[in-house]
Amino acid sequence: MTRHSDSDPGHATADSAPLQLAIVPVTPFQQNCSLLVCTRTGAAAAFDPGGDLDRIDAMLEQLGARLEKVFLTHGHIDHCGQSAAFARRHGVPLEGPHREDRFWIEQLPGQGHRFGFPPLEAFEPDRWLDDGDTVSFGRQQMRVLHTPGHTPGHVVFVHEGARLAIVGDVLFQGSIGRTDFPRGNHAELIASITGKLWPLGNDISFVPGHGPMSTFGEERQHNPFVADDVVGHD
Repeated sequence: MTRHSDSDPGHATADSAPLQLAIVPVTPFQQNCSLLVCTRTGAAAAFDPGGDLDRIDAMLEQLGARLEKVFLTHGHIDHCGQSAAFARRHGVPLEGPHREDRFWIEQLPGQGHRFGFPPLEAFEPDRWLDDGDTVSFGRQQMRVLHTPGHTPGHVVFVHEGARLAIVGDVLFQGSIGRTDFPRGNHAELIASITGKLWPLGNDISFVPGHGPMSTFGEERQHNPFVADDVVGHD
């Protein structure tokens, strides 16, 4: 699967799970807001719509999709800052992250002022997510993995049929998430990647929170932080 920018939405299709994927970089941090559309129903899910809401809406219109759910990987400002406003704008539920990131979400008003964002609000999602939960939109389902390390409440969303994962700031092409923020933990992050992501299969393509897409197999070979020959993974 290739990455598709906000000017060139593309398709990620499996026989059992037709999906369309578009990535819209948002906020001054150029965070990847992912839109997944169930092509059977036209229902869409927005992952980490942290800002630039009009741009996200323009992409939804370009895709001919209607928003059904908002999902969050974690509580950092660029991923979730305006997510509650976006869910309210569309009258849809907001789900995630894990409740261990509540303390980050509670800090959003102060962080927004500090980083020059529009006024932000703390919020309570309609549903906190736990490891092993399932989320859905249209006729699609995705599995939730609790992947602490970058933040304690970080989650990853996996679509088994499309062999696609939305991984937030856990893993990047050639890098991994920072762990120097409050309650970050490097050992936990490595364990999340090698213990929960790698077993899903080398063929899984993933959308990171920043930068280009990659596959788990590619990162297991070449990522200098978590390649198999670095972490001693068989």
